[in-house]
Amino acid sequence: MAKIKHNNFIDTVDEMLAMAKNEGTIHLYAEDKILSGRILQINGKALFHFATTSYLGLEYDNRLKDAAISAITKYGTQFPLSKTYLSHPLYHELETKIEAMYGMPGIVTKNSTLGHFAVIPTAIRDEDGVLLDHQVHWSVQNACQLLKLRGIPVEMIRHNNLQMLEDKIKELSSKCKKIWYMADGVYSMFGDYAPISDLLELCKKYAQLQLYFDDVHGMSWKGKNGTGYVLDALKELPENIMIVGTLSKTFGASGAVFITSDTTLRNRIKNFGGPLTFSAQLEPASVAAASASAAIHLSPEITILQEELAQKIGYFNSLIKATSLPMIAPNSSPVFFLGTAMPLTAYRLVQRLFSEGYFVNPGLYPAVPVKNSGIRITVSRNNHQEDIRGLVQALEYHFPRALEETSNTLHQVSRAFGIPEILQKKEKLIPQTSLNFQYETSIQQVDKATWNTLLGGQSTFDWDGLCFLEDAFKNSVDAENNWSFHYYLITDTNDLPLLATFFTFGLWKDDMLAPESVSQQLEEKRMRDPFYLTSKVLGMGSLFTEGNHCYLNDTHPLCKNAVVFLLEQVEILNQNFNADMLVLRDFDEDVQLNRIFHNQGFIKINMPETCIIENVSWNTIEEFTTTLSTRSKKHFMKEILPFENAFEILIKEQLTSDEITQGYQLYLHVKNNNYAVNTFTYSIDVFRKMATNPHWEFILLYLKNTEDSQNESALVGILFCYKNSGRTYVPSLIGMDYAIPKKFSLYRQLLFQGIKRAKELGYKKIDLGITATFEKRKLGAKVIPKVAYIQAKDNFSMEFMGTIQTK
Repeated sequence: MAKIKHNNFIDTVDEMLAMAKNEGTIHLYAEDKILSGRILQINGKALFHFATTSYLGLEYDNRLKDAAISAITKYGTQFPLSKTYLSHPLYHELETKIEAMYGMPGIVTKNSTLGHFAVIPTAIRDEDGVLLDHQVHWSVQNACQLLKLRGIPVEMIRHNNLQMLEDKIKELSSKCKKIWYMADGVYSMFGDYAPISDLLELCKKYAQLQLYFDDVHGMSWKGKNGTGYVLDALKELPENIMIVGTLSKTFGASGAVFITSDTTLRNRIKNFGGPLTFSAQLEPASVAAASASAAIHLSPEITILQEELAQKIGYFNSLIKATSLPMIAPNSSPVFFLGTAMPLTAYRLVQRLFSEGYFVNPGLYPAVPVKNSGIRITVSRNNHQEDIRGLVQALEYHFPRALEETSNTLHQVSRAFGIPEILQKKEKLIPQTSLNFQYETSIQQVDKATWNTLLGGQSTFDWDGLCFLEDAFKNSVDAENNWSFHYYLITDTNDLPLLATFFTFGLWKDDMLAPESVSQQLEEKRMRDPFYLTSKVLGMGSLFTEGNHCYLNDTHPLCKNAVVFLLEQVEILNQNFNADMLVLRDFDEDVQLNRIFHNQGFIKINMPETCIIENVSWNTIEEFTTTLSTRSKKHFMKEILPFENAFEILIKEQLTSDEITQGYQLYLHVKNNNYAVNTFTYSIDVFRKMATNPHWEFILLYLKNTEDSQNESALVGILFCYKNSGRTYVPSLIGMDYAIPKKFSLYRQLLFQGIKRAKELGYKKIDLGITATFEKRKLGAKVIPKVAYIQAKDNFSMEFMGTIQTK
């Protein structure tokens, strides 16, 4: 099978966050000698703190600090022994208070991440299944990786998408004893909630459904005894629901607590819960501080603290409502998110707020989709009303200026988040006098000479090639192969070309670039549902073409303006189509473009490498071999050239109906055995149109009658080759009979015949396309790395697509 290099999630995140670090918005250090919760000193400047996740500010309470100091004095800095054997003296008091808070015993863990690793693999049985909300905390998702190793189905659903959840429950109901749905009670970025009441209705409908809530951001500021948002909504805890609370964040200490009313399950976790058994326990200071906080939670004081925070949240909300600031998911939680859409706008706004004396965090990928970047603001009990009022005033002043500074608009932000237009204000990215712009929906409306000068000579997207593609894929009866075409040309006022490109809109498989093992599993499901895990994509170029789909006059002073203007126009088209994903491909690595696309809300990914042959100056086979490396020449002379005479080779400009049928079947053999780039199968109509198009020709290989061949008339291999008007030969598609013995090296022979034919016709360049780079390199191909930039509604489709590794 053809192999491609897949993108790595860590590499993608590293590159994205490195840009945020370079902008001075993350990886900062507090310089304070004493912390109060209200003010932080960063880079020598005092800033009001609106980024904490300790919403009640209990970590500064003297009762917690005194308890921690006393515990260290009495019991040391740690108690290095597993709790399975012995708990240090303070644990019993804490566990007793936790039981009093919840009305049932809890399981105390060192932190929520280790707790998930202890609880999830123990609670979920081999006969169960797991469904994850796409925004559930990373630590939950990571713990579920262990379940996959046991063959337990683990699948994602889009955030708070109850219809998708129910569909998945139905799908797993006949396979799984229990179906666990895992979600956050309060989500840490937008501050929105899990739909508790709707989920309880689903539990009534499906007895197999179990709910697992990470409620660390709902803890302490909500509920009786500060037991959190989820339990406050539930009122009582049934056996099919498990809650994870925290003893850090708003609780003010360290650790986490897992609550279940299922006594058998609780005992099983305590007896052997992974890190609970083998990891060190909480330090005495942490347990003492948690116990002091629990005492506050069990007293009437917790209600007073909650009300104080609620008043400040309400005050912030009242001020925000009087503005046109695009707050996402308005609610009564302490977490707020101001949408900027573009990361660059988020960076600039954070920097502006720093200069005004307010510390907030940028909300960036992977915590949110790149096009949903923004500012995460948290309100705590430590914030004073004048601080809150000053922050809102600073936001009102600086937000529009950050938009203007980054060529962004409120209209774009509204579109990115799907929220109603707050302000109807038409803003021009570039003065009309700077650029001329042409948009067409057919190549026939574009000047042929201009197009071929700018983008001809590559793949099948010279002017004539695009005429063919429109004929083959425009208004197709097959939904999966029905594309619309969109052409963009931008020039300066003297009609000097700055940019030219085209896009197609259609369906893509979400696993297109995923590992083949992922695609093989998904294709089994597509036997029943052909459009399972597919997305509507507006993509630069098309799935039939490869190469540099975008001409840029990078020496022109308005080149950057042209790129930004194109993105604005394409975003409008993207919104009109309600596309799930916008893809820009295939670019050479370019620092300036990378920065532009990142700042406009795109993630860079590696695309499959493309292969070309540019040295076609040889005249004989002997001369051809001199273009090969020593190793490749040996391979060619031993495994390819000796078997050329085993085939009858025909070159045809048109195919008969029978040859089309045979060739199409061979194409299907290759398509159904290769998931390296998993696209939809082209219909036979595409090949019928090729067969009569004057710009296509076909290299047919028949195995001569030997002891290995019982039927000399059978077609065993075919190359579908496009003759590009820019003197480029393009062996675009291939068909092979996999029953042919390996010694004949059929694939390599087809490649060689394509190279020979290009030479015979006098072509100067051969585009061999993507995948199988190892084989193509052996025949003298140059391998060129390519990158793409992707923007999606959410991270769900991108992860399955393989742009980052599937979770």
